[in-house]
Amino acid sequence: MTEATALRTLPQHTLFRPGDVFVLFGELFGRGYANGLINEARKAGMEIIGMTVGRRDENNQLRPLNEQELAEAEANLGGKIINVPLMAGFDQDAPAGEATPTQLLGALSLKTWQEDKLDWEHIEKCRQIGVARFQTSVAQAMAQLDGMIADGRNVFFAHTMAGGIPKAKVFLAIANRVYKGRGERFLSTEALLGSDLGKLILQNFDEVTANTFQHLIDGSATLRQRLESSGGQVRYTAYGYHGTEILINGEYQWQTYTNYTQGYAKMRLENIARAAWQNGVKATVFNCPEIRTNSSDIFVGVELPLLALLRALKREQAGAWADAQWQACAALLQDGCALEDVLGKLDALNNDEVMRGFRDFAAWPMPNSPELAEVMIGASESIVAMHRDPKALITDHLSSLVIEASGALMFGEAAQPAAPVLWLNHDIIARQLNQAHG
Repeated sequence: MTEATALRTLPQHTLFRPGDVFVLFGELFGRGYANGLINEARKAGMEIIGMTVGRRDENNQLRPLNEQELAEAEANLGGKIINVPLMAGFDQDAPAGEATPTQLLGALSLKTWQEDKLDWEHIEKCRQIGVARFQTSVAQAMAQLDGMIADGRNVFFAHTMAGGIPKAKVFLAIANRVYKGRGERFLSTEALLGSDLGKLILQNFDEVTANTFQHLIDGSATLRQRLESSGGQVRYTAYGYHGTEILINGEYQWQTYTNYTQGYAKMRLENIARAAWQNGVKATVFNCPEIRTNSSDIFVGVELPLLALLRALKREQAGAWADAQWQACAALLQDGCALEDVLGKLDALNNDEVMRGFRDFAAWPMPNSPELAEVMIGASESIVAMHRDPKALITDHLSSLVIEASGALMFGEAAQPAAPVLWLNHDIIARQLNQAHG
């Protein structure tokens, strides 16, 4: 299953050095996986160049960053930003004077959204406009980038674009019920994805999460050929999610957060990497463990598998540092609550018959169920309640460790990647951390 594509050994090769260039294809916002890669690039002495999604003006028109925004973004990144708006997706695009998909969604109501129909011919026009806009912006950004990189340099392109949820009030209310609802408030993902609203969202996920990787690979072809013909090497990475192996009953077993509606776009992303690989382009999607980010907090329960990392840290060449992580996490709990109590709740969840039924790799991503919502959201709320401060969670601490380790593993493996799609499971994450801090 995942065995063939799981990274099982720590990367042994190095490629990137001072004078080489790290390009972040996607804007850096808050906490997230990209921070780990940027830290590695900085440690290697690389020049760091970023992109921006741009901003929207009072008329909802996309614009570059202004001077203050650009200065703040470059300070946050620690490098230069090419100020060409690379906003992905088509939810706010439309022919002149016509409604955008987001505006069309504004007409949907909470009572009728499952039956409400969208004008697909119009939406396809919007999609084509959005794709053309993005491709044009990529061409402009790459032309600028070409002038910033000397012959013979190695370049690391890190694709970090993901998401694509339209800013429509009706969807935010529905999403709360799909990802957080229990009992009477539960809403099935099948109902969402079977509706026109859901189909539109899946299309936009594809454009943002997956197709932008293709546009990056295609748009940088001229630059790639110049660098490779002058002795340089070019690598592309992207962040995937397709479940993760964690320790369950003493063995590493694949499991997943459900329902991961973006899963369809993530599989498309994997296929883009496979196709590029067949064409001699070293593009690798790294399927990383679940973490908590600013954008993942809507998915209640997505953080739970992180807790199993504590056991993996002890399993994989542990030392004093691993023990210190247990102590740091224990200190976040209320008096009278122990880490073993938290892990006991995780064990009960993983051994629940409902959860076991979702450990089906071939069926991924499976739709949710009322029973799943009950046990998963219930476990999440119960564990959060054991903490001293709901804003200082064990899963926050463990997320920062996964970001650190995944960045190091991706950066190292990209030098000579083993495959176009690789899983970073808890075993290799723990081994990387213990080695780095041993």
